[in-house]
Amino acid sequence: MLVRGLPNIMTPSLPTLALSLALSLIPAWGMPAAAPPPIFAPSDRAFPVVAANGMVSSQEPHATHEAVKILETGGNAIDAAVVLGLVKVVTLPRAGNLTGGGFMMIRDGETGTIRALDYREQAPAAAHRDMFLDAEGNPDPVLSRQSHLASGVPGTVAGLALALETYGTLTWEAALAPAIRIAEEGFPVGQQLHKALLTYKSWLANSPAAMRAFYDEDGNPPRPGELLKRPHLAQTLRTLAKAGPLSFYTGSIAQTIADDMEANGGLITMEDLAAYRPKWREPIHGTYRGYDIYAMPAPSSGGIHLIQMLNILELYPFPEYEPYQATPFHWMIEAMRQAYADRSKFLGDPDFTDIPVNWLTSKAYAFETSQSLSPSQARDSKSTRPGTPTIPRESPETTHYSIMDSMGNVVANTTTLNFSFGSGYMIPGTGLLLNNEMDDFSAKPGVPNAVGLIGGTANAVEPHKRMLSSMTPTLVFKAGSPYLATGSPGGSRIITTVLQIIINVLDHDMNLAMATLAPRIHHQWLPDEVRLEEGVSPDTRRLLESLGHTISANNSPMGSANSVLYKDGLFRGFADPRREGSAQGY
Repeated sequence: MLVRGLPNIMTPSLPTLALSLALSLIPAWGMPAAAPPPIFAPSDRAFPVVAANGMVSSQEPHATHEAVKILETGGNAIDAAVVLGLVKVVTLPRAGNLTGGGFMMIRDGETGTIRALDYREQAPAAAHRDMFLDAEGNPDPVLSRQSHLASGVPGTVAGLALALETYGTLTWEAALAPAIRIAEEGFPVGQQLHKALLTYKSWLANSPAAMRAFYDEDGNPPRPGELLKRPHLAQTLRTLAKAGPLSFYTGSIAQTIADDMEANGGLITMEDLAAYRPKWREPIHGTYRGYDIYAMPAPSSGGIHLIQMLNILELYPFPEYEPYQATPFHWMIEAMRQAYADRSKFLGDPDFTDIPVNWLTSKAYAFETSQSLSPSQARDSKSTRPGTPTIPRESPETTHYSIMDSMGNVVANTTTLNFSFGSGYMIPGTGLLLNNEMDDFSAKPGVPNAVGLIGGTANAVEPHKRMLSSMTPTLVFKAGSPYLATGSPGGSRIITTVLQIIINVLDHDMNLAMATLAPRIHHQWLPDEVRLEEGVSPDTRRLLESLGHTISANNSPMGSANSVLYKDGLFRGFADPRREGSAQGY
């Protein structure tokens, strides 16, 4: 059964969610307040979907439906995850992809093994440190975001194929079948895709192939409910099914990609594609109030800094605090500030950079950080610097989905093109949109990227290097058993979104719906400002300002967490309604 997310697409099987409840009426430090209703508000009537045999939570309903069918017909969570990822290539073109990359956390139900799969894009062999600087030595955002130079070597096909081969039960051809069918027969366009095509028309306008794929002769996108067929993409998928995943890297598809790059000033060659390999990496492991947390290691910064922040917050009595109040928000902001400062200096591709993982994720460093925090005064980001290791070092348009099955298999997968629709360029005749992940490198140390994150030399452009990411697919275990799988899109706000899902579930004992709908906060060191979603009370805002925090005027929604939780013998799923089209299924 498929249950779509909110708003306005609720099915009768899920209790109506009282979005009208104003979280702003919850007191800040015990003081009552009144304010307009927030965008998102949990209530005692906000419940996740519950099932006994498995659960899928995703941003896109067509893909969720196909994944649920896989579980219903005997496939496992890894089969469902691969099918879901491939269907999203067709139905979620702004983020689902064959030409991007991502990170997947997997728990094998048979052995209990937890592994991290890195299928992040990497720089072509001809890439170099100054390739995105203009004649004056300043970063040129057009080059790094909307050109063929912006594309890294894709990892999605290799990553999904490796996950399926290692832990799945389906054949590669069978896994591709639903995506091929939907691309050929078409699918009804939802509000989400319609709005995205309206919003990003100018971004796609430089690519005639993209315009033909998504717009009519008058330049209009399909209206909600109209069928969108993708014949060129269907043919690419059929080739991929017949010739196997290697055809993307050494066969006819690879040749088409390389030819398009050469014709348009890109760097990716046949040799770059043939050399690409996904990598199994050791997950980042930490503990929080008796729970085990496993998250993605570098080149994702997500897992390291998630554990770092949880270590700091564990030193404060969060279960005793009421949520959404100034005191817990203050401590979260300070933990975020330090983590993002450390990110700017230490994080990069671990195959190129020594990262002090053990130190950054240690309880000792968390305690050291806590000693510099004041309960009554915000720190100044200008004076907050990355820490000094005491032991040897060791987009925002993304999509995440979480899946659990009755056999103990768990998947948390986050994948991206970077921007919506990547660089905006589609390879003619293929239906493939190119990523612009090269913008995630530091074009120039100390200069922020598209999502405002500062990077250093550890994340400078180098040949074959994987660019730093904030993607944070995460698995939480209770007494050794799977408990929570979560993650989110959101660029720099991914890590803090996942942090708050975990805090809400583990510390505040919220159900999964309430934990997801709760208003979020974000701080990333620089710029030195706190973002608050609508729903935080005016009193809490004023109290944070009285502590010295600068509150951003931007209160737009942050992230889109799609999570699955197993508790009391039942699977619970909830898909974040911050992005239309989200869906849970069982």
